[in-house]
Amino acid sequence: MRLVKANPALAAVEFSVCRHEECEYAPRDGLVVVDSDADLHVHPSRLAEPAAWAWALAHAVLHLGFGHVPAAKGERTQPDRYDLAARCVVVNRFLLNFTIGETPEHLPASYPDGDEEQLAARWRRDGLPPVYEHCGTAGAEPDQRLLRWNGWYGGPPDHQLAFAAALTRTVSAAMDMAGGRRDSLSGQLAPQRPWQKALSWFISSYPLLGGIAAGITLVADAELARAHGISVAAVNAEAGEIYINPLRTFDDEEWRFILAHEMLHAALRHGDRCGTRDPYLFNIACDYVINGWLNEMRVGTMPEGLLYDPGLAGLSSEEVYDRIAGDLRRMRRLATLRGKGVGDVLGFPLGPPGDYVDLDEFYRRGLCQGLELHQGQERGFLPGGLVEEIRALSHPPLPWDAQLARWFDEFVPSPQPVRTYARPSRRQSATPDIPRAGRWSPPEEIARCTFGVVLDTSGSMGHTLLGKALGAIASYAEARDVPAARVVFCDAAPRDAGYLPVTEIAGRVRVHGRGGTVLQPGVDLLHRADDFPPGAPVLVITDGWCDVLRVRREHAYLIPEGARLPFTARGPVFRVR
Repeated sequence: MRLVKANPALAAVEFSVCRHEECEYAPRDGLVVVDSDADLHVHPSRLAEPAAWAWALAHAVLHLGFGHVPAAKGERTQPDRYDLAARCVVVNRFLLNFTIGETPEHLPASYPDGDEEQLAARWRRDGLPPVYEHCGTAGAEPDQRLLRWNGWYGGPPDHQLAFAAALTRTVSAAMDMAGGRRDSLSGQLAPQRPWQKALSWFISSYPLLGGIAAGITLVADAELARAHGISVAAVNAEAGEIYINPLRTFDDEEWRFILAHEMLHAALRHGDRCGTRDPYLFNIACDYVINGWLNEMRVGTMPEGLLYDPGLAGLSSEEVYDRIAGDLRRMRRLATLRGKGVGDVLGFPLGPPGDYVDLDEFYRRGLCQGLELHQGQERGFLPGGLVEEIRALSHPPLPWDAQLARWFDEFVPSPQPVRTYARPSRRQSATPDIPRAGRWSPPEEIARCTFGVVLDTSGSMGHTLLGKALGAIASYAEARDVPAARVVFCDAAPRDAGYLPVTEIAGRVRVHGRGGTVLQPGVDLLHRADDFPPGAPVLVITDGWCDVLRVRREHAYLIPEGARLPFTARGPVFRVR
């Protein structure tokens, strides 16, 4: 009983234990039977370890908490074998992750999915598996019994509601303990600062940003804020941190607005979307858009002095940037949450480096799941512009290898065999007298199914880029039955390797490191080659430290992520991660 009562969720369910030797409901072979009057009838003389008793008592209490044996007036109909088995399976499945005591060895290690009604209906239709028939705590007898409630006053007690409320409190306490706000599930909750209350509100009450808030770290350090000129708040998306100036005073509603503002900066990747624009002005444009959204959604209260213009409603950040970029002198005097003349979207973490997760996946998943929960629970109005941007995040751009595969599909034809009676096919045994045409690939069809590779082999080329690029080329070329590719190695001068099987290109690569890379002679070599089909495309693999190229046929570039070509590319550019 002490092991069961130590769990706050089970301790909230009121029940009593009957140990009378003459009890008519006590099991003959098992340990416990629970009835709808919240009485646990235990075997009066059965010996078992405390862990086994704790598991059996928890199983019975969960029947009460799950509403399997509700108290009610009037005649009661006992559950059939399918309902009994389904309810025991649901309770046992819950106990696998809600460990109390020790699970009996004869029970299964896993259970089917579905709730009680679904499982019972499935087993009535298809038959009850023997392994799930006696999963209760009363042996071969039913461990649940419905009785007529004869209370003298009030209505029947709702054990299910009490258990649900207690379980919610337990999960909330576990989250507080994980966040360092309390030492144990039963310990006292440490006093929360206003910004911590605001972050907890998003996790518990605002699904759209709840997933983002659960993974964001608040850094409230006055010295750090002073050293980096943070007036109110700033955010670094890569580190997943929001930096708070704890010396500033705002009420709870204003802190909600501030945190939502910074979380949307991070989740919508405003730092990465800046591109070649002025970072500060783009930050200002994003502030106008975010503050307009938060005002429409009525998330908190906007503090005084923040950027807001109703005339910009409905515009994207890029459109607002185009409007304000013409008045640079006035815009330089505007203030973000970080301060006047500086942006609150930081490009670097202020703390020590850490092990970060896949940021694109984290922010995209958090916003998309939050949007589904927010709309499914009808939790309030959302601006159309914000919904549109979140929907766009749910369809991320294709990775470089998938883009390269599409390029191969479009410009590198696969040899198509033809049917000809000059090459007889294998005849079917059922009709050996009927001749059939065989499959044959013409030589000219195979000859034109090739492509050129101009490969930078200078000392600046990294082995990671070469390995990923050549591995992708080999796999896609083999998938399209490309017999060989024309390869030219280039550093200070081109070296024609001729036609190579696509699986052997990587084995022929030698990084020489002889100074600057000149790729144009290699491209010209392919242009002049008589044995290179005029319609075959060219793939240029380089790290970006090369000369200006002019390619007069279909071509593409494969460069590492973060690198830039010293010219405007005419063909597609695939960036290897």
